[in-house]
Amino acid sequence: MKIAAIVKTIMTSVGCLVLFTPQQAHAQLIPQPWVSVGGQDGDVTYSVGARALNWGAELGIGPDSATGVDVLKFISLPVISPYVGLGYYSDDKGLAVSGGVQVGAGDHLFLGAGYNSVRGINGQLGIKF
Repeated sequence: MKIAAIVKTIMTSVGCLVLFTPQQAHAQLIPQPWVSVGGQDGDVTYSVGARALNWGAELGIGPDSATGVDVLKFISLPVISPYVGLGYYSDDKGLAVSGGVQVGAGDHLFLGAGYNSVRGINGQLGIKF
């Protein structure tokens, strides 16, 4: 029981940190799209997303064909960009929480890894314009 409370406290703290971090003046105006493949309980999950102005949206398909949308908030650092998010999924999956990190892998590519409570662990590949 104490472990669950500690995990919830940490997730809430990180979420508040992400939401209240000052925005950078040179924020990316052109959306950065990505695709994602992951797994949850032996099922393959998919999503597509885009990020602009340190906010993102992700449309995902989870286990049992549950579909949903996540809203993400990024902290933009020089090479690495951690994020947290909330979403809603169909098929009685309900509210989803997510978090992860995206890392620049060159001038026009980035890689990411994340976790979504409905779609599970996932890997991301994206393009920067």
